[in-house]
Amino acid sequence: MPTVRNWQLGREMDYIYDESRPDRQVSSVFDINKCIACQTCTMSCKAIWTSGKGQEYMFWNSVETKPWGSYPLGWDVKILDMLGPQRWDTSGPSAVYEGKTVFEAAPEGERVLGYLPENEDYANPNRGEDETSEPIDPSKFHLQDLHAIWNFYLARICMHCTYPACLASCPRKAIYKRKEDGIVLIDQERCRGYRECVRACPYKRVLYNHVTRISEKCIFCYPAVEKGIWPRCMRNCIGKIRMVGYISPPGEADPENPIDYLVYVKKLALPLYPQLGLEPNIYYVPPIHVPPEFNRQMFGPGADEAVETYKRIRTGQEPELRAILLLNTSTNKILTKFRLEGDEAVGFDVNGQEAVRVMLVEKEIVRPYRDDTVGVYRHNIT
Repeated sequence: MPTVRNWQLGREMDYIYDESRPDRQVSSVFDINKCIACQTCTMSCKAIWTSGKGQEYMFWNSVETKPWGSYPLGWDVKILDMLGPQRWDTSGPSAVYEGKTVFEAAPEGERVLGYLPENEDYANPNRGEDETSEPIDPSKFHLQDLHAIWNFYLARICMHCTYPACLASCPRKAIYKRKEDGIVLIDQERCRGYRECVRACPYKRVLYNHVTRISEKCIFCYPAVEKGIWPRCMRNCIGKIRMVGYISPPGEADPENPIDYLVYVKKLALPLYPQLGLEPNIYYVPPIHVPPEFNRQMFGPGADEAVETYKRIRTGQEPELRAILLLNTSTNKILTKFRLEGDEAVGFDVNGQEAVRVMLVEKEIVRPYRDDTVGVYRHNIT
């Protein structure tokens, strides 16, 4: 089996195919701390892409309440249990994963360690919604110990991985990764519905259409991406948690690239379950109010540092990070460059043209309570 370099693991790993990175890789960052689980992203995707026959249970985009929610049911618990102990060596300058990936732990005769969910596992996409980590005792936690009981919302789409398990497992070679942007797609004329991709994807982002009898998945709204526009789920996000761009190859980080700055330079955005070995290209800003152990399990050993970095933004530090977070919630154009100009942040689109300009701190004008010119009192003075 060929060996490839997985920068998220800090080492080389086994993969079914030779390393072949796209010309450029589309990527996204989700700020978990802003998600309100309104499901607007879920329903906008549903209305556009999965409203046909055989797609009734399909959600290419879903939002889960952690720690108990999941779609399909128990997807993360099951694959982590199958994978067994996962260990990181953090003694060096960068962490190195010492456990096995889903490719390296595959049983004899299989390409990827995985399982096929039961049909019923997809029946309750809102299972565990708004449930907390443990029952709340009003006599103990009312207006005190604010974060002793916790939950958070995890929005998920296809990870458009550098080393997709779905692609590795397909006996028909019906799944491919686009050279121009790294989006992972299924050739529906080649697909025969064997569901090996459904079995192999540890994130369970490939779904089976029981009417057409072929597999389907998130396409990252590539018709929009080709025009430099965000995917629909990201454009419709009420909480403004999502950022879209292109991530540079490992070792080639561009500090003027918003995604590179978040992922490589400041390490604020982290992959979901990097120990699985797929090098996903959807990244997350970890929640700052949950137990560190839970964050490290889900986002790797860099989670503690990412939380501290995010807290610095909230206290007025890290102006570059503040600029990126503001720019990417102020436009639906994909930004490839950013810079600070005094107290303004400027973002540039895929053509290098200025697409958006925002103030780092919004100006506030205070008007007098009494306006003598018109003889009225104002109730809203700012």
